[in-house]
Amino acid sequence: MDIRPIKTEAEYQAALAEIERLFDAALHTPEGDRLDVLTILVEAYEEQHYSIPLPDPIEAIKYHMESRGLSRRDLEAHLGSRARVAEVLNRKRPLSLEMIRRLHTGLGIAAEILIQPYSLATPAPNHGVQATAASVRSSLAPTGSRA
Repeated sequence: MDIRPIKTEAEYQAALAEIERLFDAALHTPEGDRLDVLTILVEAYEEQHYSIPLPDPIEAIKYHMESRGLSRRDLEAHLGSRARVAEVLNRKRPLSLEMIRRLHTGLGIAAEILIQPYSLATPAPNHGVQATAASVRSSLAPTGSRA
């Protein structure tokens, strides 16, 4: 197989087969050099055709916590109070730039993951349970007059 840019799926599959054949090649040998170049070409092809999207920032934080045995309390140093940690993890408050910096520096979560936009929880609809100042005034006004 000639070494050239990989442009088709067939060329990609052939390169993978060649990499598998050369997998145990010694460094600094013609086979080892060929393996290095093919690996770079395959990585470039995969990046273009099989890119994996970055994870959701909140899910990344939760995964990081679970995989390292961290609790919500451990996040307080990076996000703020216990209430602030709950707001962020429950998607009621977005990550601030300072929180992102602290999570990146303190826990090693990639900033490129944390800066992505993500959805926040939508507040529960107000089914008329909470009165506004105007509705209270109008309900207290005597009949026939306007408040």
